[in-house]
Amino acid sequence: MRSAARYRHFALATEKAYAHWVRAYVRFHGLRHPREMGAPEVEAFLTHLAEVRQVSPSTHKQALAALLFLYREVLKMDLPWMAEVGRPRAVRRLPVVLTTDELQRTLAGLEGSPLLLAQLLYGTGMRVMEGLRLRVKDVDFDHGAIVVREAKGGKDRVVMLPVTLREPLRLHMARAHALWAQDRADGVPGWSCRMHWPPSTRAPGRAGHGSGCFRKPCCPPTRAAACVGATTAMPTPSGAS
Repeated sequence: MRSAARYRHFALATEKAYAHWVRAYVRFHGLRHPREMGAPEVEAFLTHLAEVRQVSPSTHKQALAALLFLYREVLKMDLPWMAEVGRPRAVRRLPVVLTTDELQRTLAGLEGSPLLLAQLLYGTGMRVMEGLRLRVKDVDFDHGAIVVREAKGGKDRVVMLPVTLREPLRLHMARAHALWAQDRADGVPGWSCRMHWPPSTRAPGRAGHGSGCFRKPCCPPTRAAACVGATTAMPTPSGAS
């Protein structure tokens, strides 16, 4: 199943979630093979999630999507019975938004990199993982912009770089580069990911401009890789205009 997900370039989080739900489905039915089961078993599992585990509608839909992927794409089974399986109904709710006072008190309780990250997310509208995955080469000081790579749906987008972000971000990048340079001098390798990066991508990484993702060797992120691969510094709210 993981091979099928990677062949379709699913996000790693999606791959893990689908594998989790398939394992839960098989265990729920006493380790029976999915080929031996059909609509009643799928319905029973989804009902268990809704009534016993009380999962959210979005989680419910994710579990159903995982089972659909298993049967249609992995086992290559025709599913005329899938039309009989009830679909969870999405619940729409208004988002919870912090007041200005709550936001100021929240930021006042932070310092260092967590504060920079919080200001970045607030000032640019980036998602949490988008801020953590920000790379040196994606910050454009000349044009006052940040390129968000592989955002939701696998699409790139550009967000504005507030004026008040520029100097804190430059200082943060300088500290990150110093750590990266020290690790390189000590012979500490960069960290790898599951993708095979071409030479044109690996070369900027060796110069400290990329994400630090190298095909080999496979090792946990070092302190420099974490700083270079997740360069984060944030604008204050006043700089978001």
